[in-house]
Amino acid sequence: MSNQVTRRDILQGLAAIGGTSLLATGATSALAQAGKPAAWPTKPIRVVVPFNAGGATDIIARTIGEALAKRVGQPVVIDNRAGAAGILGTDAVVKAPADGHTLLVSLSTSMLINQFLYTKLPYNPQKDIALVTQIAAAPVTLVVHPSVPANNMKELLAYVKANKGKLSYGSWGVGSYAHLAGAYMSKTMDADMTHAAYKGEAPMIQELIGGQLQMCFSSALNTKPFIDSGKLKAIGVTGKERMEILPKLPTIHEQGVTDDAYAIYGWVAMGAPAGVPKEIVDQLYGHLREIAKDPKVLERTVGAGFMPLMNSPQAFRENYQRDMPIWKALVEEAGAKLD
Repeated sequence: MSNQVTRRDILQGLAAIGGTSLLATGATSALAQAGKPAAWPTKPIRVVVPFNAGGATDIIARTIGEALAKRVGQPVVIDNRAGAAGILGTDAVVKAPADGHTLLVSLSTSMLINQFLYTKLPYNPQKDIALVTQIAAAPVTLVVHPSVPANNMKELLAYVKANKGKLSYGSWGVGSYAHLAGAYMSKTMDADMTHAAYKGEAPMIQELIGGQLQMCFSSALNTKPFIDSGKLKAIGVTGKERMEILPKLPTIHEQGVTDDAYAIYGWVAMGAPAGVPKEIVDQLYGHLREIAKDPKVLERTVGAGFMPLMNSPQAFRENYQRDMPIWKALVEEAGAKLD
């Protein structure tokens, strides 16, 4: 149940950015045959981020929005609609007109995972969201309070197992990777840890620093300053590749803990309401492909602990189908289910 960034994923992204993807070529031919492209955008573009301002997803959305506005000549407004593990904001997008003026920048949580976590959703991720691009792969760090007597993953697991019912872990929302991975750790170690869900990463990190929590998974954007200052202790990184922003921090996998739950990674992606015309998606992706080359965008993406992808809609759809059974299994293994 591995989901590392593969050579194929990277080649897909590079091919797309270089303008040589089959999808981009096909889209260009189709537009040429149909005449001039549909007029878009004709008014300001709203980008909904279903999480609080200031988080890694929000920063990526604002960076891309700023670059997109310059290219299309229309304002791009970021609309933070946090709540219910990304459901509220995502639902607002799928119910918006499918004219390319309402977009979604979110995590795999609301775009994929929630369909396995919740018994009822107001939208169907597979039918109601048009997949535009995976902006970046999103591995995260595992950090603990300095008082936790563990310096690597194996030591942490031993500590968790020896302190049944005494420890708490945080997440940035129910159903997030931080929740599922923490629940998986608790279950496999028979630790009976308490889960504390927060509205975003920032309050979670402050609680961890304050000692109300013992551990959490979180983006490097939020943890690196406190790792550097010694206020948090870093245990490892998810996925199978080290982060460029934290090159000395080993992955959990390379520490010999090879559970798929820690090798998997989420992603940050862009979507739109289902039914948006292909011509508009092609125009949008054409701009995104160029934006991906912008040094400022690359710097902020890497600085947030992400691995740039910006792949084509077709590559996104293929990866989505590949990832679905993996996330479904993790939700089941974690025993997480919500109404």
